[in-house]
Amino acid sequence: MTGQAEVIIGLDVGTTAVKVAAFGVNGAQGVLATALHEFRLEQPQPGWQVQDPPSVLDGIDSAVAECVSRLGDARVVALSLSTAMHALMGLDSRCRPLTPLVTWADSRARPEARQLRQQGLARELLQRSGTPVHPMSPLLKLIWFSRHEPELTGRVRWWAGLKDYVLHHLTGELVTELSSASATGLLSVKTRDWDAGSVELAGIKRDKLPPVLPTTAVLKLTAQAGRKLGLPRGLPVAVGAADGPLGNLGTGAITPGVAGLSLGTSGAVRMTVSEPSFDADGRLFCYALTDEVWVIGGAISNGGITLRWAGETFAPDLVAHGHADADVLELAAQAPAGSDGLLMLPYVLSERAPLWNPDIAGAYLGIRAHHTRSHFVRAAIEGVCLQLSTIVDALDTVAPVQSIRATGGPFRSNLWREVMAATLARPISIETDAGGTALGAAALGWYALGRASSLTDALAGVGGPRLDTSAEPVAVTPLAVSAYAQLRASVRALIDDYDEVATMFASSFSSTR
Repeated sequence: MTGQAEVIIGLDVGTTAVKVAAFGVNGAQGVLATALHEFRLEQPQPGWQVQDPPSVLDGIDSAVAECVSRLGDARVVALSLSTAMHALMGLDSRCRPLTPLVTWADSRARPEARQLRQQGLARELLQRSGTPVHPMSPLLKLIWFSRHEPELTGRVRWWAGLKDYVLHHLTGELVTELSSASATGLLSVKTRDWDAGSVELAGIKRDKLPPVLPTTAVLKLTAQAGRKLGLPRGLPVAVGAADGPLGNLGTGAITPGVAGLSLGTSGAVRMTVSEPSFDADGRLFCYALTDEVWVIGGAISNGGITLRWAGETFAPDLVAHGHADADVLELAAQAPAGSDGLLMLPYVLSERAPLWNPDIAGAYLGIRAHHTRSHFVRAAIEGVCLQLSTIVDALDTVAPVQSIRATGGPFRSNLWREVMAATLARPISIETDAGGTALGAAALGWYALGRASSLTDALAGVGGPRLDTSAEPVAVTPLAVSAYAQLRASVRALIDDYDEVATMFASSFSSTR
């Protein structure tokens, strides 16, 4: 290739960090530069998980400017955005924060979620909006603010999400887009606009919510933002989508029968469909990628953090050695598949799918005298994998899951790979080179610019993984598949029954406090 190299920048604003990657286009494919900036997640009260909004913007400015400085003579053709879902903040008439950024992890609205569940409204709201009734949902957060902070609520001019706040910072326009809006609990999946009934339930007026743009909309960078980032005024800014759906795009899990599985501190399984879809039991969310591509699936709060908890609890001597992951995993591998009948329901943190009940607590079941700490640690890993299997089972009822593309730090471990593959009992490949949500953002941006005729072509255009090939499937033994098949066959009924037991236990415990 001759001439100046061109790149598109994928900006991925997560819960604790902003990741920026510049992807070559028009022949110079690949990641040409990256940058990372972390920011704090604060807990001012038990159960609250918030961030300082200006600190998030400072992190974005620093990371993008650093990435741009590393590009040399390459020309940036656009920025495209991915942000974490479910965040909420109140702004004044000049779009200045009146509240912290209340993240998805904030659980202050647990009583409000419990009340809607008890009133039998949870299924109706899910079918209407695509978002489960859970404290993560901005709908529940708004109900909490209306009830507990009425004076503050009255002063708020705009209720905005993380994407909306970032777009205003970069373009001067306070807008949102279909994907992020579809994760608020306030959007009608039928009309693709704010739902009057949900907005009324939230206790606010519709005009306090920003306009909803398509995820393929393109705005322009302001001169002020351009000076901070080292980019020209008027540079195209593709509004992009939410991080979950973009994760599927980034890994190439956007074709029928292929699910994307991500595992880090938390985890999720998602699959694309052509229109909003739901399972009969109401276990799956449904969010937009574009107007024509939707993502159904479920997320768990207790992913890799469950192993961390188990290591610190049952093997603190190994954790203290500085090689905690390797040593704890080696300990877990000493127990056989199935942990000799020991099962963990891994609700160490307030859980999401499949029950969407934030009050349910975790448990070890089947404890016997022969169980050692290796059994307890391995059961933690198996519990996470079984939890994800219930989401795959729910997806199967909507559209069969034939194969899975997985990403995430835990899969550097052979044990995590083998347990996950044997539990899911279908081809699973580990996409170690996937660019994740930043790549997905870049691909969607390339499509939004009109430089590709489809999402598939856009992914190829920014150097993403091919959809017709994937990494070699993880090898599993028939013995392991058989051991987990027995657990998997009973775990859904066990979780459903345990929901009632946990409720009774919680009531008994609270009465003795």
